Amino acid sequence: MPSISIKSPVGNLTICESEGKVRSLDWQDVSENIGTSSESNVLQEAAHQLNAYFAGTLKTFDLPLAPKGSEFHQSVYSAMSAIPYGNTRTYGDIAKDLKSYGQPVGQACGANPIPIIIPCHRVLSAQGLGGFSGSGGVQTKIALLKLEGGYPFLV
Repeated sequence: MPSISIKSPVGNLTICESEGKVRSLDWQDVSENIGTSSESNVLQEAAHQLNAYFAGTLKTFDLPLAPKGSEFHQSVYSAMSAIPYGNTRTYGDIAKDLKSYGQPVGQACGANPIPIIIPCHRVLSAQGLGGFSGSGGVQTKIALLKLEGGYPFLV
């Protein structure tokens, strides 16, 4: 799968695409590949938008996405994508909207193959932060929330 890697404040990120859509974003130690790609316009734009996000100049991603997942996962990804920059929702909030339960929503969040772009870091548990499946776990979630000013107790 074509990919591009960038350095970010939360580690080295690799974005993969196929058929003109972003399929995944992973934390990988690929420093020798930073800035290289297969010349895909989608990958170049994804790298540009992520860099702008980390610089604080991009609030909304505008990329063609094709995350793997069940129909339920897709509905959770859509709900997460609708959470505005700097805002948060709980697993329970999303579950209520989807007529489901918090645990399956949490599992779908954990299965999100395109974190940051599909902002699973903006989803919290009713008692606090909840988890984060990206490298660095909850510390990375905290860093992303601080970047957005989305968790006032951390700012």
